[in-house]
Amino acid sequence: MTGSEVDIGAYLAGEPECMVDSVPRRVSRQGKVVTFLIPSVYDHTTPHDRIRNRGLALAALCAAIVEAGHGVEIWSGFTARVRRDAGPCSAVARVISSGEPLDVGRLIFAVAHPAMLRRLWFAVWDGGDAETAALLKAAQYGIPQPCRPSDLPDGITDPYVFPYLEPDDPQWRDLDTALAWCRGMFADLGLIQPRGAG
Repeated sequence: MTGSEVDIGAYLAGEPECMVDSVPRRVSRQGKVVTFLIPSVYDHTTPHDRIRNRGLALAALCAAIVEAGHGVEIWSGFTARVRRDAGPCSAVARVISSGEPLDVGRLIFAVAHPAMLRRLWFAVWDGGDAETAALLKAAQYGIPQPCRPSDLPDGITDPYVFPYLEPDDPQWRDLDTALAWCRGMFADLGLIQPRGAG
């Protein structure tokens, strides 16, 4: 005996093995992919709770976007000016790909953990080519700069670049304010209807 439903055609033909199995399969849901570029550098006077609040609110936002049937792609960006006579030094690292399940733990470490800058990006720069590593170290990793959409690889269109994290930003003062700011941005992206909209 096997199967979860009757194959009516086989049953009417007198076939004794007329049950069929329903095999679950993945069905691709067509949704929008939202790309976020999160600046990972910040002034050393930035309170740790602001970093955590911003990162946790972003994680909640991403979980809501995925729950709504869309995809997210998260990039961490390091942009700093190391010399007055040169442009900023910048690099990006993909934290979450749109084609993989949302790993909230990895996301929270990359955007909400106050030590991620030292653990993630200092390791990236120090492991890079010797000239760049020496330049950044000599400049004490430079003066933080906002990330730009052009920092991302070619082919990524219309990314949302999170604001550079200033020590006195009001939207990150507490978790409720950070979540409210992200909810507003989520509605602005057109992925959900704002509260009260019919």
